[in-house]
Amino acid sequence: MNTSVPIVRVKETSKRRFPKLIRIIMLYIIAILFLFPFYIAIVYSIKTPIETAQSPLAFPTHIAWSNYSDAIAASNFFLALRNSVLTTIGTVLLTITVCSMAAYMIARNNNRFYNFFYYLFMSSIMLPFQVLMFPLYKTWTELHLLNTIPGLIIALTGVQIGYFAFLYVGFIKTVPRELEESAMLDGASRYRTFFSIIFPLLKPINSTILVLSALGAWNDFVVSMIIVQKKEASTLPLVQFQFFGEYTSEINMAFAAIILSMIPIMVFYLFAQKYIIGGVTAGAVKG
Repeated sequence: MNTSVPIVRVKETSKRRFPKLIRIIMLYIIAILFLFPFYIAIVYSIKTPIETAQSPLAFPTHIAWSNYSDAIAASNFFLALRNSVLTTIGTVLLTITVCSMAAYMIARNNNRFYNFFYYLFMSSIMLPFQVLMFPLYKTWTELHLLNTIPGLIIALTGVQIGYFAFLYVGFIKTVPRELEESAMLDGASRYRTFFSIIFPLLKPINSTILVLSALGAWNDFVVSMIIVQKKEASTLPLVQFQFFGEYTSEINMAFAAIILSMIPIMVFYLFAQKYIIGGVTAGAVKG
């Protein structure tokens, strides 16, 4: 009887280890699949055109660092970097300000008028951007906002506003009303109450919106392509597109420019990623 117990335990242990080994192998395979595009981007950015044509996936025998300097010179990289930084900062600030204030009024006024705007924001999430392309271009032409950073900031904010307002409404509903009621009893106006009492309590969702809005604005290509056609206002995704022509393509310089443009936003994301999951979960508590 005593000798059979270890055998059973060994069998049970082996049965548990086998599914665990399968899970580990699957995780490694998934990780490789996700990291493979980064490998391609890095390898292509340091290859010569000849090596790229001969062995697309092999690591280069000679590292062509000149691709990076050529990409910077050909794309006017630092001007595009400045435009991307200004666009991202402006979009984030405008999105947080507009969405938080709109969501506060919707969350605190449960009537048909404010519910209409809430459902309007929700419907904008399901509306494809292709439906808005031509009206947006025509309106921006009449307002003289084409090829300008402010015009691009307003357009990107409008694209993001529906989803972020939805997150804000859900989060603000979890904030007790007693806090603002006591402030109003002390004579604070609604604006003072919002910015002094409510807005500081929105730090988790503000952090999440900051990260998501910054990533969306930095990486945007479709909206930027509609609004901007001149190099003076081009952002990094737009200048990367110029390496691909109708008959030729500078694929190595294009990947070098992509790597350079990825570095700032990846550093930002690594520092701010912890706020994404917590803020989204908090904002989805109540809808």
